[in-house]
Amino acid sequence: MDPWWTQQQAGLVGGIGGSVVGIVGGLVGAMAGWVNRGKCKPLVVGVFGLAIAGSSTVLIAGLAALALHQPWHVCYPLVQVGCSIFLFVPFAFMYQGRYRQAEMRHLEAEEMRRG
Repeated sequence: MDPWWTQQQAGLVGGIGGSVVGIVGGLVGAMAGWVNRGKCKPLVVGVFGLAIAGSSTVLIAGLAALALHQPWHVCYPLVQVGCSIFLFVPFAFMYQGRYRQAEMRHLEAEEMRRG
């Protein structure tokens, strides 16, 4: 079977994939302030949904490359970038809990205002 790309192209694939993961990770970190205040939930959930879907797709492609006995320079960048799913999923659950806490604080404040 022919390799999906050359070693030079593998560097480009890994570099672009790693950059995308880094940028999305930075966005997720920047959104932590919104999460703590209970703001922008649809945006945060959407970013996490896209990150998890993209990571899982790339990981599946990497595992398929392994199953098809592609050379290491094809499998490695895909599996490495796809493993970012193991970062995004726990953070998604953590942020979901923080949204619940913010909602509870909001409800308690409303209750105190009413008296």
